[in-house]
Amino acid sequence: METVKIRRELLEYLLELARDFYPNEFAGFLRAKDGVFEEVLIAPDPHFGRSSAFFNTWMLPHDESIKGTVHSHPGPNPRPSGADLHFFSKFGGVHLIIAYPFVEGSVRAYRNDGSELRVEVVE
Repeated sequence: METVKIRRELLEYLLELARDFYPNEFAGFLRAKDGVFEEVLIAPDPHFGRSSAFFNTWMLPHDESIKGTVHSHPGPNPRPSGADLHFFSKFGGVHLIIAYPFVEGSVRAYRNDGSELRVEVVE
């Protein structure tokens, strides 16, 4: 299985965001440097609801370092929904889903087609 790398500090921040927005979803865009996800960008004026997250993509900067997305699922299922797969097809190449209870073990990574990737946390 192919691997995606994420900095521990970013992962801990994403888990905290998921907990803070619960029971609503949150979503963001992941910036990578040298093949490692290091930052999250939250679009201006987002709407985070119990079963979806919306934002205006035209408000995002043109940023070549954005290589993926992240969003939370307020339930324990980390698998992408049909809507998730549609979203995946529009942005980046790697997509993280953080499922309840929002701990390191509830994070999954996927390609645009929904195939799973292994998550490696780096210091």
